[in-house]
Amino acid sequence: MVLAIYRKYRPATFDDLLGQELIVRVLKESGRQNRFAHAYLFAGPRGTGKTTTARLIAKIANCEKRYADQNFKAKGEPCNKCRSCNEIDEGRSLDVIEIDAASNRGIDEIRNLKESIRLQPAFSHFKVFIIDEAHMLTKEAFNALLKTLEEPPDYIIFILATTEIEKVPVTISSRTQQFHFRRVALEIISKKIESIAKKESIKISHEALDLIASSAEGSFRDAESLFDQLVSLGGKNISLKEVEIMVGKIGFDKLSEFAGLLINNDLEKTLEILSQIADDGYNLVQFVKDLIQYLRRVAVLKFNPDMKNMFERELMKEHLNKIIAHSFVFNDKHIDLIKNLINAYSEMRYSQFPIIPLEVVIVESLK
Repeated sequence: MVLAIYRKYRPATFDDLLGQELIVRVLKESGRQNRFAHAYLFAGPRGTGKTTTARLIAKIANCEKRYADQNFKAKGEPCNKCRSCNEIDEGRSLDVIEIDAASNRGIDEIRNLKESIRLQPAFSHFKVFIIDEAHMLTKEAFNALLKTLEEPPDYIIFILATTEIEKVPVTISSRTQQFHFRRVALEIISKKIESIAKKESIKISHEALDLIASSAEGSFRDAESLFDQLVSLGGKNISLKEVEIMVGKIGFDKLSEFAGLLINNDLEKTLEILSQIADDGYNLVQFVKDLIQYLRRVAVLKFNPDMKNMFERELMKEHLNKIIAHSFVFNDKHIDLIKNLINAYSEMRYSQFPIIPLEVVIVESLK
């Protein structure tokens, strides 16, 4: 069976974990000093490395080379060669138990877990329990887990991962070391996909890479899964057109061109381009959503240029430069245009003829 790309290129060391520099620094230092917490809580958006980091902690806590070689231990990384590291990578370690709380969320599962906790590790230094989607546990399950978190055996490490930390009771979170994972910058995702493409001998344009990265919305896993789909579809050569069809979105350059026509009040050309977009079969509702987001950034930079620093995490440098250029032309009249597009978006979502509300708004705004 062919291994999925997001699994094949999953980070094997902390240095491979991109976009979470502060978390990496703290956990590597914990590894150097062998100061592992008895419980961790990882919170953040999907695909940002929470479960991967949990497995890295499991590896570094049990890596045999670290306990035998003090010089290697100072690196704060797993060796990825010993029996323990290999078993964890292959998902067959008896001492690393992963639980999906979305489907194992009741008190019975937690009671079974507590029974397992009483048993010493089979081969490793630590027994590691990784509870994914921890916020899905029931109230009774959380209460059953609470006592274990208060007084865990020395050989136990708990790692809870969640995308909705507000649903985790304070009584649980207060007994853990908390780490908050942030969305990864678009440029970092784009560079990783580019690196994977080179290793897989796949040709892909920069525009296609940018669209994959932006569609992932800060998630490495989503970007890698989309890239995997495109490889299955297009083989060794992936074009921007294929990515646009797959995600139902217009590439940034076309979006920027269309926004520029709106801002410059070019009604005739705007309607012509819109007709082409509709004829090509693109999702017009998604297109308007992306257009509103583009114009929102233009407006924000018009009235607060310092927000450029914030947008640098979300956009490629050349894309940000185009938005900045449009912000110089943007004026108060265009605020009404954004409001009208938002109204059109609401109507388009439920219309059998989504192009009509959009055309009406464009004509009324630009005539």
